[in-house]
Amino acid sequence: MKNKKQLLLYTSYIIPLIAVLWIASSTTSCGVYRFKDVSIPDSIKTVKINYIENRARYINPQLSPQLSDKLRQKIVNQTRLTQTNGDADWEISGYVSDYSVTTAAISGQQNATDRLNVSVHITLYDKLANKTSEYDVTRSFDYAASQTLEQAQTAKNEEIISNVTDEIFNKLFSNW
Repeated sequence: MKNKKQLLLYTSYIIPLIAVLWIASSTTSCGVYRFKDVSIPDSIKTVKINYIENRARYINPQLSPQLSDKLRQKIVNQTRLTQTNGDADWEISGYVSDYSVTTAAISGQQNATDRLNVSVHITLYDKLANKTSEYDVTRSFDYAASQTLEQAQTAKNEEIISNVTDEIFNKLFSNW
């Protein structure tokens, strides 16, 4: 009986100690799961963010202006770059390349869930390096098939704009 009490006392101290050591070691900079913040070369001071055009087959008239505005706000608020409408160190432009609906799930031989796919092609021109980089971002948004596309767009609009903007921002400014 004494051994069981000692074992119980021993494990009540060892297990929390192991957990604390594991957490402490996993939060150190081992490089495996480390995220980097926004990475912009020191020489880059200004950015010009052009209107994101809508070249998709189906055009949501709200998407381009809202996406353009949200991207401008995010870049200005979360980076040290100064936005300009004239000559800039970096120029960002892009277009909505896909805005389409597919079936995501079928239940009882009927469409149960639809998926709105939104793709944006982004071009980053670095004037100082005379280099162009291109990125494609795609996000999908599921909604009940009982909704019309217009109803889904209204219900998911904020989520679509926010998620696509975050994806673009991460492609442009994060190295992770």
